[in-house]
Amino acid sequence: MRIDCPWCGSRPLHEYAYSGDATTKRPDAERDADLSVWMDHVYLRDNPAGLHKEYWHHVSGCRSLLVVTRDTTTHLIESVSLAVQPSKGGKK
Repeated sequence: MRIDCPWCGSRPLHEYAYSGDATTKRPDAERDADLSVWMDHVYLRDNPAGLHKEYWHHVSGCRSLLVVTRDTTTHLIESVSLAVQPSKGGKK
């Protein structure tokens, strides 16, 4: 499998690290104080068949965090985007 990094182009899978499900939402710390809500968030994961959004970290390249939409049954990648868009103008 190859992932098309927006900065580096098409790169082999061994340059990346899977960083988790990009569709889950972190519980609100104040509203969801119940430990079971946090246990479910951390440990319970669906295993979807078909298109799924995942975080991938380009550890051996530009080190960007990417959102990859991949078909989990065929491993075909539909789209790749930066998880965080760079700020305009950079740091001052």
